[in-house]
Amino acid sequence: MQKFLSFDKMITPTIIKVVFWIGVAITVISGLGTMIAGFSSFYGGGFQVFTGLLMIIIGPLVVRIYCELLILMFKMYDALQDIREHITATKRDTID
Repeated sequence: MQKFLSFDKMITPTIIKVVFWIGVAITVISGLGTMIAGFSSFYGGGFQVFTGLLMIIIGPLVVRIYCELLILMFKMYDALQDIREHITATKRDTID
């Protein structure tokens, strides 16, 4: 609880996983909506169907890449914290 209150433990990486699944759901629903609009169109609906299909395929990949970049930032922060602790411990050992 102390780490949570002092912001030593990050909760955002867990939230990013939820954001990923919400993003996937939104892109798939949007793609399906675009495809349905294309099927119900009287003229030129083929492009909408193709666009909807691309949204269903590429949308989750884009959301995944975005979320991975966010998680990468937090992993970099953790690595920097480890480096700081190592340097502090090394300085303490050399002084003693």
